[in-house]
Amino acid sequence: MTTTPTWRHVDAALFESDDPNSALVGAKCTGCGTVTFPVQASCPRCSGSAMNTTTLPQVGTLWSYTVQSFAPKTPFRTTEPFVPFGVGYVDLGEVIVESRLTVADADALTIGMPLRLTTIVNHIDEDGTEVRTFAFEPTEGEPS
Repeated sequence: MTTTPTWRHVDAALFESDDPNSALVGAKCTGCGTVTFPVQASCPRCSGSAMNTTTLPQVGTLWSYTVQSFAPKTPFRTTEPFVPFGVGYVDLGEVIVESRLTVADADALTIGMPLRLTTIVNHIDEDGTEVRTFAFEPTEGEPS
């Protein structure tokens, strides 16, 4: 008996697979080595069109951050009460990724803190399916 998944990625193209613990996927220019996220068809540095997909590290460090403390404008506003959330730039070595953070307390975040990839619920579809997006959460120790 097959069962219908109760979750899905917000955009399957952002992830290596449909596994909930999947890594993010970027693109790497074969000419100059620039890495992008998400995948791009051409290089933003040298304009080369030879881009290969590459799996991004699942650990990194917090490069910069803020806490979104006010509700978005329409059409992004929902009827649910607004809950502040962390947003940051995460340094994954060859690329810095903008991401939601699992921490929404600015006092608990520090530049350079180690983070690891996870997923969080972005919204729930009308059929009850959880639509999950990527986020980064604090981890102990140094990124590897």
